[in-house]
Amino acid sequence: MESLILQHLLNWLVLGSIYALVALGFSLLFGLLNVIHFSHGDVSMIAPFVALGSLQAIFGITGGAMGVLPILAALAIAILVTGLIGIGADKLVISRFRRSPAMMALVATVALGTVIRELIRGFYPQGSNPKAFPAIAQGFLEIGPLRLPAQPVLIVGTTVLVVALMYGLMQKTPIGTRIRAVAEDAATARLMGITPSRIFAFTFFLASAAGALGALFFASHAGVVRFDFGVQLGLIGFSAAVIGGLGSMTGAILGALAIAGIESIVQANIADGASYRLVFAFLLVILMLCLRPSGLLGKPVFEKV
Repeated sequence: MESLILQHLLNWLVLGSIYALVALGFSLLFGLLNVIHFSHGDVSMIAPFVALGSLQAIFGITGGAMGVLPILAALAIAILVTGLIGIGADKLVISRFRRSPAMMALVATVALGTVIRELIRGFYPQGSNPKAFPAIAQGFLEIGPLRLPAQPVLIVGTTVLVVALMYGLMQKTPIGTRIRAVAEDAATARLMGITPSRIFAFTFFLASAAGALGALFFASHAGVVRFDFGVQLGLIGFSAAVIGGLGSMTGAILGALAIAGIESIVQANIADGASYRLVFAFLLVILMLCLRPSGLLGKPVFEKV
């Protein structure tokens, strides 16, 4: 009984960590640009495909030697490339709608997500087929009397570290101060010697890199990756950010844990719960939008009409 409870607890924390990494990207970009980057999930899902390609290339160079270093190198390359693609998405598409109505940017990013998915399906070898994705960590960890699988512990621990670093970056560093200044008033920040375009690029890189890490963990947790997984991951990440309050990093984490908790409870207590977990998760989103549209930690916005 205790082992079953521990398994469900680990599953909740793993899913919550994955969703939190993606939701943080949505909150960062909305807080800075007031734009909902609906292709964020698809951009993030590029990372597992880059990691698989990088791993194949590394194996070709090293003669197929398997180890920790090739996997870490492939993950690092995937996160870096995805972060740069995030900057490219802003430069090519999103930046053109900075001063446009929000609906235009929304439609543009939805279209961008479709383009990304079709490019993966068309240009990646057998891109329409699911791809097996290796476990990032194998084996077990002995923590006192507990014997825990290594991968969930790694996912949760890495997410906690990344979140702590992001909070430190935003609150304790000059670049974080510049990001908050541009989010508050880009025109005034420009007068103070801050270049908003550089801040936009850095924020897109940061958000896309965090999403890439979440997508890599998602693929490793599922053991498989498919070209259209970004739709589901992006929708869940966005829903988590909405529940917590768009623009709030803490809210994004709380929203991610709430959705992951609903999924875990449904899978544990309902027959064939895995098939209905998203139904209950999105019912939670609808309920939150009805009761508190601004989210748990979001601030209500009043607009004159």
